[in-house]
Amino acid sequence: MKILNNLLVFLTVFATTSFSQSMETEELSQSFPVEQNGKWGYINKTEMSVTSSASDETAHLPVNLALQETGEEQQSKKPEYDYVGGFFEGLAVVKIGDKYGYIDETEKIVIPPQFESVGRFSEGLATVKLGGKWGYIDKNGKAVINPQFNFAGDFSEGLAGVRIGGKWGYIDKKGKMVIYPQFDFAWLFSEGLAAVQLEFGDKYGYIDKTGKMAVEPKFNDVLPFSEGLAGVKIENKWGYIDREGEVAINPQFEDVGVFTEGLAMVKIRGRYGYIDKTGDVVINPQFETVWPFSEGLAPVLIDRKWGYIDKKGKMVISPQFDFAGIFSEGLAGVRIGDKWGFIDKTGKFIQRTQK
Repeated sequence: MKILNNLLVFLTVFATTSFSQSMETEELSQSFPVEQNGKWGYINKTEMSVTSSASDETAHLPVNLALQETGEEQQSKKPEYDYVGGFFEGLAVVKIGDKYGYIDETEKIVIPPQFESVGRFSEGLATVKLGGKWGYIDKNGKAVINPQFNFAGDFSEGLAGVRIGGKWGYIDKKGKMVIYPQFDFAWLFSEGLAAVQLEFGDKYGYIDKTGKMAVEPKFNDVLPFSEGLAGVKIENKWGYIDREGEVAINPQFEDVGVFTEGLAMVKIRGRYGYIDKTGDVVINPQFETVWPFSEGLAPVLIDRKWGYIDKKGKMVISPQFDFAGIFSEGLAGVRIGDKWGFIDKTGKFIQRTQK
C-alpha cells in the first residue's frame, strides 16, 4: 500500500503520535486537523478509533481560493467547490453545499455530491454516510455495503474496522463480519496486524486477521506497523517493537511516527528530527513539528512556517506556508493565509484545470 495508505493516513493520512483520523468525532495520540461547524480544529485517537474515514481528514484540504501562478505573481480564482481533497486511487473528495461527492483528475464530477460525509478511496472502496449510518461505495458510486454502521474505516489488507454501538470489529469487502465487535479501540490492519484496546483505559496490543492477540496488550499507546516496526509507548517514553513484540529501538523519545521510506520522525527535548531503523538520528531534532516522509520529501515547521526537506535534511522548498501536507502523486496541499492550493515538488503552485 502506498506510503501506508498515504500514511493511514493522512491517515493514516499522516501517521505520528500527533495525528488521528476521522472527521466525525476519525491515525496516531495523534491529532488531525478537521473541520466542524465551519471551524478547523484537531481530534485525537482517544475520541475515535479505526483510522481513516471522514469527510475532511487532513488529506481533504479546504479550498477557499485556489492558488495559481501567473507570471511572477500569484492570483486567486474562486473554485466551484466548498472543499476539495487530495487524490486517492484517482478520485478526490469534493463538497458542494453540505453534500460530498468525488471528482476525477480532470475535475469531472464522477460521483455527484449526495453524501453527509465521506472518506477517501482505499482498495477500491470508500466510506460514505447516509441517513446517519456509514457504508461503502465503489468508484462508480454504487453501494457495495449498505450504510449500517455507526462508523466505518478504510479498507486495508482486505479488512475494514467498523463500529456497531460502542464496539469495533472488522468486515471483509462483502460486508461479512470476520472479527466480531469487541474492541473499544481498533486500528486498521498494517502488515497483517492491527492495534486494539479491549476497554478504554486498558493497555494496547495487536491482533492478527483471525482476531487472535498476536502481541499481548502491554503498551500505553501504539502506532501501526510499518516497514516491520511499530511505535509503542512504555510508561512515558516511545520506542519501537518488531512483529514478535520484542523491543527493537529502546523507549527514549517524547513522540514518534511510523517509518516511511526508511525514516521515522521522533521528538527529543522538544524538537523533531528523524531516525533510521537502527534508532540512529539521521536528521537532527531542530523542527517545531514535522510530518512523515512521502515521495522523498517531508513537511517541517520552522518559526511557524512550513517548508519541505529531503532525506538528507536539506531544505528544498523554503518555509513559507501556514500549513503543508505530505506529497501524494506528486502534489501536496498547502495553505497561505486563507488560500489553499496544490504545489509540485519544486514548490510551484499548480493551476486548477480549466473547463
